[in-house]
Amino acid sequence: MAMEKWKFDLVHSNIGFSVRHLMISKVHGQFKSWTGTLETDESNPSATRLEVEIDAASIDTREPQRDDHLRSADFLDAAHYPKLTFRSARVEKVDDEHYRVAGDLTIRGVMRQVVLDTEFLGRQKDPWGGERAGFTARTSVDRKDYGLIFNMPLEGGGFLVGDKVEIALDVEVVKESVMTA
Repeated sequence: MAMEKWKFDLVHSNIGFSVRHLMISKVHGQFKSWTGTLETDESNPSATRLEVEIDAASIDTREPQRDDHLRSADFLDAAHYPKLTFRSARVEKVDDEHYRVAGDLTIRGVMRQVVLDTEFLGRQKDPWGGERAGFTARTSVDRKDYGLIFNMPLEGGGFLVGDKVEIALDVEVVKESVMTA
């Protein structure tokens, strides 16, 4: 078995999210600071291991006042829970380009299993002699499952913030090494 170790190219990658606002639109945001490890085996996709650690305080919705509120105890409570984490538990190959990556997502100290619907975008040699690969992944979670319960009722019905958070990852990785077992 030949495992390939990959490094995330943070300049060409994004961990984003969106959530309903006022019941009529969506607010989009991203996390600006995160790290992770990825190990893959093309001949045995189920052996893939993925771990990501996100700096909760790096949340960015392009509105500083809202970002401060999202960092507060009403939402992420970044002072007490500085990291959000994802650790893969299993990878299932759907077809040559699609995978289901199941793993544990931890937010505010609460761990729940999620499934990332993942698309493999391909591999390519870069002009500097490196090898790169790209992926997109999507999932959604109910923020209340993680203790993010703050909300305000609206005069016209509904609530200020939707419960469903859509998570979107666009990732480019650079091969670091090949390990044999």
